[in-house]
Formats: sequence, structure tokens, C-alpha cells
Amino acid sequence: MNDGIVLHDIPRPNAGTDSLTEGLTNDPRSIEDNGDRVSSNPNDSSLPAVDGGKDAWLFLAACFVVEALVWGFPFSYGVFQEYYSTHDPFKGSGNIAVIGTCAMGIMYLDLPIVFGLLRRWPQYQRLSTTGGLITMCLALGLSSFATNTTHLIITQGVIYAIGGSFAYSPCIMFIDEWFNKRKGLAYGIMWAGTGLAGVILPLVMEWLLNTYGFRTTLRVWSVSLFLLTGPLLYFIKPRNPNIPAHSPHAKDFAFIWTSTFGILQACNVVEALGFFLPTIYLPSFAQTLGASSTLGALTVILFNVASVFGCVLMGAVVDKWHVTNCILISTAGSTIGVFIVWGFSISLPPLYIFALIYGLFAGSFTSTWPGIMRDVKKKRDNADPSMIFACLAAGRGVGNVASGPLSEALIHGFPWRGSAGFAYGSGYGALIVFTGLTAFFGGSSILGRRVGWL
Repeated sequence: MNDGIVLHDIPRPNAGTDSLTEGLTNDPRSIEDNGDRVSSNPNDSSLPAVDGGKDAWLFLAACFVVEALVWGFPFSYGVFQEYYSTHDPFKGSGNIAVIGTCAMGIMYLDLPIVFGLLRRWPQYQRLSTTGGLITMCLALGLSSFATNTTHLIITQGVIYAIGGSFAYSPCIMFIDEWFNKRKGLAYGIMWAGTGLAGVILPLVMEWLLNTYGFRTTLRVWSVSLFLLTGPLLYFIKPRNPNIPAHSPHAKDFAFIWTSTFGILQACNVVEALGFFLPTIYLPSFAQTLGASSTLGALTVILFNVASVFGCVLMGAVVDKWHVTNCILISTAGSTIGVFIVWGFSISLPPLYIFALIYGLFAGSFTSTWPGIMRDVKKKRDNADPSMIFACLAAGRGVGNVASGPLSEALIHGFPWRGSAGFAYGSGYGALIVFTGLTAFFGGSSILGRRVGWL
């Protein structure tokens, strides 16, 4: 779940005995039969290969596309927001921004619930992708008949988000089976899909909206989503097809009380408070430098292009290094980029450089989640990695939702305008400082490791 246009962003020890043991105990599809544990052993020759092979790569390719299409649409909502604000029947209406906030926020926040349901009734995990896809397409179709913003909030916001969560969740739940030693790389590749969608979908949606209007656009995308995603659902499947009719045990949530999860989750939330702000405000900031709307939108495109590479690179690194070292890389690049490059940008070229730096470093933050899952799993062996992921996503959702009203307060009245130098005196200075501070403190988990809390 790389965080693309707004966004949208998991885990493994070394090879040998520890790797084999973790593969046996960490497999989310292991079952119990008459008290004996039956596991999807990564070394079981009767099952498709782990960390490679045709089946694993086809699964990952399907997840990449699903990630791009499910998350790419809400990350492209800025295009819809501009259209709705300037065209009938929504022109002048309130709560237009709430539509996008609901879509993205709910898709983050409801994952613990969705994962819990699918863990309780695992026989429906594959059906979840189909049901979720149909729900998303239905939501888009219904939203094309909307006559007020309330209709859009319910359909394009709430219903779409719920469908997207059920369609996307099996990708996370199954990836833990298909990839073991290269799990971080696999997550990074999957999350790169959102960055790629953040480059393509806004351009496509803007053209459709300006050419055919919102009703036709939503209907065309509803059909396109079904045709592009439907054939891929066959490949989104577990490595081990033998699953129980229901999960006999309640999942262990005690991991949320460990200092490892607590510190890393707190940093995750803090980082999310500021992460989304540049991609929201960079186009308007660029226009204060004399850029056209097209050149302003280029800042977000550059961010998304860089985040594609950032997610893959960070995913590869997190498989080899301690997670706090990986977070430190993301933090250092993001913080320097915000305070030094964006803060001193008084023309478009350095602003474009900032968009690339921020996409490369901040856009890769969620690719550190595999390392977080790995470390939390070491503290609580009974913890379900997918539930750790769900809680991290919910934490990011809290930051996403809270960043909206926070950002409005930060730019209200354009503080520091004319009283500070460079970009800090543009009226966006408080926003720049807040973004830089949240990026900095989002990496403070390195201190927790130094004092032995991780």
C-alpha cells in the first residue's frame, strides 16, 4: 500500500535453522488437525516454490495490479474533487473533500476488522477478492447517478472503501506464504503499484472527466476495473490450498502491548500525520511560484514515479537490515528534503527535485513494515503477521484522517507570509515545518533500539 498521489505502503531473519523455524511457525495458513499442527512448510516439495518460481511471481504480479487499481482510484481523488467543485450538480456544495477522506481513511482503518473476519472464516478468503471487486464496481456505478455530495460520500466513499478492503486483504494474507526470505522485496514490488497508478490514473481520469463528464467517467471506470481485475483473481490464491472450515483459535493481540510494537506504531502514526501533506499542497504551492496547473500537477507525478523505485529498493533492503536502520534512511532523506530543499525552493526546478527526493524516501516508509512485522513476531511468537500489518495500516489511517484538519489549520491565514525567507515566507511555512518535524520524529524508533526498548 504505497501511499501515492494523495499515498498509498512487510518481513525475515537469515537463512538456516531460524529461517526454517520461522517459516513453520509464521505461516498464517497453518492449521491444527486433532491437535497436530499442519503447516505450509516453505521446503515442502509438494507445494509451489517459495520466493520464486512461476506461481509465486504470477501471484505477485496479480497483487501489483490489484494494488494499483484498488488504491490508485482514491489516490486520484484530487482530480474528482476539482471537477466536483467546479461543475454542476455539486458546484458550491460542502463536504466534497469528505468523499476522498472516507475512501482512503476507511480502507486504512477497517483492515483490522476485515482481517479478523477473514481469519475467523478462512474458507471465504478467496471469495473476498471477488466480492470486494463486485462491491467496488457497484459503488462506482451507483455514484454515477448521484445528485448531491451525500450520495457520493456513501457510494464513492464508504461503499467503495469497504469493497476495496475485502478485495485487497487476501493479497496481504497470502503473500506471507509465497515469500519468506524475500518478503520485503515482494511487498515493495506490490506497493509500487500505487505509485505507478498515481502517475497514470490522474491523467486518464482528468481526460475522461473533461471530455465526457463524471457520470460516464465513473461508469467507464467501473467496467474497466472489473475487466482489468477480474481475470487476475485466479492468481490471488494461497500457496497451500488446504484450509480449515474456520479458525479454531482466537488470534493473539497481545503484541500491541509490547514495547516493540508500541514504539514502532507511534512513529508510524506520527510520520503519517505529515506524510500526505506535500502531495496535497505541492500543486498549489507550485502555482505561487508561477506554474500553470499542468506544471503544478507534475510535482505529484514526480513524487509517484520516485516512490515506485523507493518502495522496491526499501523492500529489498529491509530483508537484510534491521528495520530501524531502514526507517532511519527514510527519515533522513525525507527530513533533509523537506527542510533544505522544499524550505528553500523559490523556483520550480528545486521543487521538482524535492518531489523526487520525497517520493524516493518518504514514499518508501511503508516498505519498512515487513521489518516491523518480523521484529514484533520475534517478541510475540503467537502474533499473526497479517494482523500486525492491519494494525499498522489502521495507525496510518489515523494519521491520514487527522492530517486533513491539521493542514487546514496550518495554512489558515497563510502564516509567516512575508515575515520569513524563501519558501518559509510563502504562506506555507508552517506546513513545511510541520511536515519536516513529523518526518523527523517518525524515525525516532532508532532511539528506542539504542536504549534497548526494541
